[in-house]
Amino acid sequence: MRLSEIIAALEELAPASYQESYDNTGLAVGSPQDEIRAALLSVDVTEEVLEEAIANQINLIISHHPLIFSPLRSITGKDRTERVLLRAIRHKIAVFSAHTNLDNVSAGVSRKLAEKLGIMNPRILAPVAGELRKLVTFVPVDHADKVRSALFGAGAGHIGNYDQCSYNLEGMGSFRGSADTNPFAGEKGKLHFEKEVRIETIFSKAMQTAVVSAMLAAHPYEEVAYDIYPLEQLYPMAGAGMIGELDTGLDLPDFLSHVKKRLACPVIRYSGTAKELIKTVACCGGSGSFLIRQAIASGANAFITGDIKYHQFSDAADELLLIDAGHFETEQYTNEIFYEFLTKKFPTFAIRFSKVNTNPIKYF
Repeated sequence: MRLSEIIAALEELAPASYQESYDNTGLAVGSPQDEIRAALLSVDVTEEVLEEAIANQINLIISHHPLIFSPLRSITGKDRTERVLLRAIRHKIAVFSAHTNLDNVSAGVSRKLAEKLGIMNPRILAPVAGELRKLVTFVPVDHADKVRSALFGAGAGHIGNYDQCSYNLEGMGSFRGSADTNPFAGEKGKLHFEKEVRIETIFSKAMQTAVVSAMLAAHPYEEVAYDIYPLEQLYPMAGAGMIGELDTGLDLPDFLSHVKKRLACPVIRYSGTAKELIKTVACCGGSGSFLIRQAIASGANAFITGDIKYHQFSDAADELLLIDAGHFETEQYTNEIFYEFLTKKFPTFAIRFSKVNTNPIKYF
């Protein structure tokens, strides 16, 4: 299988446009034209992970954390990143990562964390604004079904738990083609009136190229009239963190034990207490302390993430139970996201979980 096919699938799962400005998601080593024998899944790309790939004749590593995060001025092998890069290139091993773009999709890191914690009915804690677009186009009545189907097939028309959503209004369009045209209806040089359907539907901006291409391919007109409008409402399918409910409310000791057991944490840090049974729970994989205020405003009894600072613990102590379960511990299940998605897309493709624990933090 070509690497380009795998990349296209992974960007369908987590579009690169959803990554944060500081991030470096995507292909770090390799060529999209490379033929891939098998893939190794890991949270990080370390020297041990690379050796594992070499030993098992695997020529693609898919990771959550990018191999190259800070700009490089040279590649001489003076640090871990440079050593991994040099060795990966020598052994023709491609390296691809999906980082904050995987954090910011509904089916991403925080949803998997919510699933592991037993959080039901998970929804994005901080949906993004300005992500939605509205497409309006005008189609001859007899071709409206074909164009609508093409738009829906490209991913347009999703509103919450509904799909294939559109608004349709019949009217009369007019046009006159020049001598250089080949009009679908009417004659060159003559004003023509055509019964048309105005089709309106929405999509996320990450889908724009695919949606417009599908519409143009299905539309019968030589020149297609269409408009795209930015929309300001929140987009519930993209954003940071998750919030939902436990099946049964838990008191503080039981909930802390629940978190440690579900995430296999050797230790957790926390502040605050539970004024009532803990039932509404928010979470964010990795470094999610920027969402503490959002969790409070959303009515969460508890918020679970990693990398919480001392003063953040102190500031939130009176408002909710704040738990730092660890950066790695809250992101350790990203490999399952990759595996579940890729095995559905490519059932016969060989995928292996890394056996290397890449957590740099040790506990004594």
